[in-house]
Amino acid sequence: MNVVVSPRLRRLVTQRAHGVCEYCLIHQEDAYFSFHVDHIISRKQRGPTTDANLALACLRCNVAKGTDIGAIAGRPPRLVRLFHPREDAWVGHFRLTSARIVPLTDIAEATIQLLGLNASDRLILRRALIKAGRYPSAEALAYLRGDS
Repeated sequence: MNVVVSPRLRRLVTQRAHGVCEYCLIHQEDAYFSFHVDHIISRKQRGPTTDANLALACLRCNVAKGTDIGAIAGRPPRLVRLFHPREDAWVGHFRLTSARIVPLTDIAEATIQLLGLNASDRLILRRALIKAGRYPSAEALAYLRGDS
């Protein structure tokens, strides 16, 4: 089902996220492909096309997430929902340790695993961005603080 996100809604989602992927914190300017407007709860799972269900996502995070809303994580392993950028605070679930995104919760563990947030090529990119002083960007830090 192809649902068109209006230009107004796309602007709102992009501005609210300060141009940063709400999962991996890469800035749009540091990505080769344009960012997507992600349905946090997919249309397949009856998620609406409303600002409360939309997040800005880089191509890599959006494709890896697909229509999934959970993954196996935790001890003992069980089905755990994914990080929800409208309901969860990034800093409550994840921590940045240099280029690595470290899980603080089972929700973060499920999200990191499913989205491949610490895949070797992603770590290489983030290390290069850290060296260039671009990760986390000022916009990512504003997003994490919840600045409007």
